Amino acid sequence: MRILLLILLLAIALFKLTFISPALAAETSNGAKIFEANCASCHIGGGNILISQKTLKKEALSKYLENYDRDSIQAIIHQVQNGKNAMPAFKSKLSPDEILEVAAYVFQNAEQGW
Repeated sequence: MRILLLILLLAIALFKLTFISPALAAETSNGAKIFEANCASCHIGGGNILISQKTLKKEALSKYLENYDRDSIQAIIHQVQNGKNAMPAFKSKLSPDEILEVAAYVFQNAEQGW
């Protein structure tokens, strides 16, 4: 029974990686470029050179971004669009698609621990 369950779980994981990852990979690839051009000067490697505890790591995002635990991507989008404290707002500098792409990139890296 355990072997059957393991095979089923592996098949589901393979299915998800095969059909979902290319779209996410494209978003995060563009997001990486946008991040490097606009965010990395303060957030290199998921850190924060101005306020060291407010990193882009999952634990810090959960602690400092409102609603991160309910809707992670939307919480990141809100932060990028509107900024807060030392972080500037990017809604007039980046398009909605670019903001979504950089949010997907930040989320994916936060999930993977940067």
